[in-house]
Amino acid sequence: MKRKVYYIEDEQFLGKIVFETLEKQGFEVRWETNGARVLNGFKTFSPDIIVLDIMLPNLDGYTLCRQIRALYPKIPIIFLTAKVETKDLVKGFEAGGTDYMRKPFSIEELIVRIKNQMEIVTGIKSPSIPQSEEIKLGPYTYKPGRYELQAPSGKINLSQRDMEIMQILVANRNQISNRKDILISVWGDDSFFNSRNLDVYIRKLRGYFSEDPKIQIQTLKGKGYLFLVR
Repeated sequence: MKRKVYYIEDEQFLGKIVFETLEKQGFEVRWETNGARVLNGFKTFSPDIIVLDIMLPNLDGYTLCRQIRALYPKIPIIFLTAKVETKDLVKGFEAGGTDYMRKPFSIEELIVRIKNQMEIVTGIKSPSIPQSEEIKLGPYTYKPGRYELQAPSGKINLSQRDMEIMQILVANRNQISNRKDILISVWGDDSFFNSRNLDVYIRKLRGYFSEDPKIQIQTLKGKGYLFLVR
């Protein structure tokens, strides 16, 4: 069965290219150019995922995303945006987006992100990072096998709890890590006491990355955390 993509984009040239490429890749695609008509489209088209431009005529992407999310709480929504400021990105996630891509973008990357979002629609990605792997995070290097974070100013030794939370944030960088999922994964339950402990560890991790303002751990109220690495 073909996966269904609801593609909302008012730029005709870009829209035609993306629409045709997704169809050639085996997706069933509905392309809409007017944000105000999108919700009516759900009556005849039940998408698996939504690819949504922010700047739309008649109804902006943020508002549309909130309306869709109210009716379809679990459907993944990938934002396409020419906006580059962190506040705009956070606004998109707070509206209900689950991923984003900045324009101009690679269609190959968009296809990978579509497939990835459909795989993780019911939960966060498994934080299965090989212990031998070293991961570059801006000017930092994360070394899970050594329980280390190499910062510009020197080595930071990570505790077991630091590592467990880092594994989740790094595996989901630039996407939302659900707060409850972190609590269940790390502590086994989401009790008030464990929730306060998580707050403490998040503050610690923010301190570790304080040397580079482009790396942020944003709190999304009622959802979780967005580990931004630019």
